[in-house]
Amino acid sequence: MSAFGFLFISIISEVFASSMLKLTNGFKRILPSIGVVLGYGTAFYFLSLTLQSLAIGTAYAIWAGVGTALTAIVGVVFYKELFNLKKLMGILFIIVGVIILNLAGSGH
Repeated sequence: MSAFGFLFISIISEVFASSMLKLTNGFKRILPSIGVVLGYGTAFYFLSLTLQSLAIGTAYAIWAGVGTALTAIVGVVFYKELFNLKKLMGILFIIVGVIILNLAGSGH
């Protein structure tokens, strides 16, 4: 599998784990708590595989940026959190930042 495939699995796992945090009730609910631990464990394992091929700055920028944007979207869709212009602009800035970091890392 390619580094970007590993990174994709890592991002989805991190978004899953972060989304489960809301359901743990302070880690008092066992199943969501297990989901958090497994999700973050999987995320960091696949991120470590990604780092065998990609620069840490590039990989982490994509992981954190895309993960944050997707987690915000999960919050809106599944937890009915507020979506407004500020949140949209924040997500767009994250995406633009990831693009700029990737361009800087590739020597453009």
